[in-house]
Amino acid sequence: MAGYTNYAFRQVVRGFGGAGLLATEMIAARSATWLETNRGEHPDRLWGVRDEPRPLAVQMWDNDPDNLAAVGRRLARDFCVSVVDLNFGCPVRQVTEKAHSGSWLLRDPQAVGQIVRRVVEACDGVPVTAKIRLGCSDSCRTAVEVAQRIEEAGASGLTVHGRVATQFFTGRADWEAIAAVKRSLSRMPVIGNGDVTSAAQAVERLRHGGVDGVMIAREALARPWIFAQVAALLAGREPPPEPTLGEQREIVLEHYGLVCRRFGVERGTLLMRKFACSYAQGLPGARDFRGRVSRVSTAAEFLEVMDQWFPGRGKNPGPEDGAAGAPDIFRISGCR
Repeated sequence: MAGYTNYAFRQVVRGFGGAGLLATEMIAARSATWLETNRGEHPDRLWGVRDEPRPLAVQMWDNDPDNLAAVGRRLARDFCVSVVDLNFGCPVRQVTEKAHSGSWLLRDPQAVGQIVRRVVEACDGVPVTAKIRLGCSDSCRTAVEVAQRIEEAGASGLTVHGRVATQFFTGRADWEAIAAVKRSLSRMPVIGNGDVTSAAQAVERLRHGGVDGVMIAREALARPWIFAQVAALLAGREPPPEPTLGEQREIVLEHYGLVCRRFGVERGTLLMRKFACSYAQGLPGARDFRGRVSRVSTAAEFLEVMDQWFPGRGKNPGPEDGAAGAPDIFRISGCR
């Protein structure tokens, strides 16, 4: 979810409610210098963290216990985050093969345990959790042993994605294997992750999947209201219906406005292209929409494409408009 779960997206999710814990994009703890200099990618990935509502988790990766402990201490003390989460599940080659981090570390349960212990000590009472996969590959399924070392090291919780790293996101998540990890532990809560594509499925996993919680990732990019639907079902209520195309248009434009206010309209428009592609999941003509919106470079082009595929309740907001609820992107210098 790196590159997606930034402050703007988290606020869209918060607006619907229902999510028990939101997490930031994954940050690299290769060096703690960015915390001092505010240069590089990381300040953007920590955009809004100091001031946004809690609970909030920040996830980080590295293979150096000292780096992770130093950054974890700063996140707990200076950013006052609710949870510090350690990523041992990322399958991306830049993290695994090049940096020997993420899911690469699943081949060494002892090293994972040592890292978790150092960060738990550094965070001084702020909960530390971890995210893992079932293993590096089918021939290296170490999830049970890794989970036990994480529990022994004092972690407060564990998320298990039901695939091995070499699968990336192909095949199907193995929820029985996730439940087996839970059964191997004595106290630590386990959150299951993988292929949760509906509110009803999330509730089924919670009630009968042998886990303490469910993490929803990719489906939330297309349907950030899914958490509100899950919460309603768990409370015995009728879930809120899927938003109409007009309502979805307003959600996308709210998201767009938040991104533009942070990064400016030119860069914000480019960044918003990938989010718009995610929102199009299941939309009639989604392929054509993605082809068009992935090439826009101006606000006018973005809104023109939105007009065609997400019919609204009126004309698009323009520089002369100040309508309530319209994204305030046209008040930013340079947006014409």
